[in-house]
Amino acid sequence: MLGSVGRKAFFPTDPSSVHVCDERNFGGQSAKKMDWVERRAKMPINKTISEKRKRQCAKLVELSKGVIREAFGKFKQEEIGITWTGGKDSGLTLWCIRQVCQEKNLSVPKTMIIGEGDEFKEIEAFVDRYKKEWKVPLEVCRNEDVLKAANHTLGAIVKVKDLNERNQEELKRIDFKEPEFPFEAESYTGNHLMKTVVFNQWLERNKIKAVFQGLRWDEHPARFDDTYFEHKSAEHLIPEHTRIKPILHFIEKDLWDTYAAFNIPHCSLYEKGYRSLGAKTTSLISVEGVPAWEQDLENTEERAGRQQDKEKAMERLRKLGYM
Repeated sequence: MLGSVGRKAFFPTDPSSVHVCDERNFGGQSAKKMDWVERRAKMPINKTISEKRKRQCAKLVELSKGVIREAFGKFKQEEIGITWTGGKDSGLTLWCIRQVCQEKNLSVPKTMIIGEGDEFKEIEAFVDRYKKEWKVPLEVCRNEDVLKAANHTLGAIVKVKDLNERNQEELKRIDFKEPEFPFEAESYTGNHLMKTVVFNQWLERNKIKAVFQGLRWDEHPARFDDTYFEHKSAEHLIPEHTRIKPILHFIEKDLWDTYAAFNIPHCSLYEKGYRSLGAKTTSLISVEGVPAWEQDLENTEERAGRQQDKEKAMERLRKLGYM
């Protein structure tokens, strides 16, 4: 999937936009085009949900809210964070958290999204719209050191000697001994530097002790045994924290039925046939033109359209701190 070699990756060029989503631009996309993308993001799912099924979905949501309420009881508001990707799982998680915050008259906790250097414009527009409408205090986090070394270009060769001390130390953690590597956001090396490292630095910088994540048991075999609350002890370059996963019990069909039942906003890419969203150049449509919720969710793999090298290395990545 390196057809993007030599293509400039999508990044804001203003250094002040590194951490605050309000200050991001959209890579020169016209206002008219981006407005169309944002309108598409708000379209409800065209799926009829019976009252019985809606009650079932409400029960699943209530289970998630119970986990969220427990988290707010265990940790101080300023110690809690949220990871958001613009995808369906983190979107449902954020929606549930916001529901509980409204119940308790609380603001939405600090939230982070990772700019890995290979993003969909549709996700950018969706996130920008709903971080405003939902009043999400969003921080856009990037490994600027790696991006600079890659000249913000997918497929560019990154020389290890050009990276800062932290990134060189992180490469040692994954036993990387080569003098250089191609910049690919979804490769084993890319995932670690562009996601795991950035995530851990965000925890450190914001003194986060508990972080909400949108993970599900049925999404990937590496997550089958996850628990709602997972304590992570401090290790080299990994701060101590607790990972909270309120939607573990949702299967893919439950998730989409809940989106339809409660008219939860979703990214328009799912209408085009994507079922799982990652980096733009390594995420594939599952069934062209068939919305995700209309596909065979029970007999086909949800993440089949994702970079398979990464999928096979998921367990190793998680031991390093990957989500």
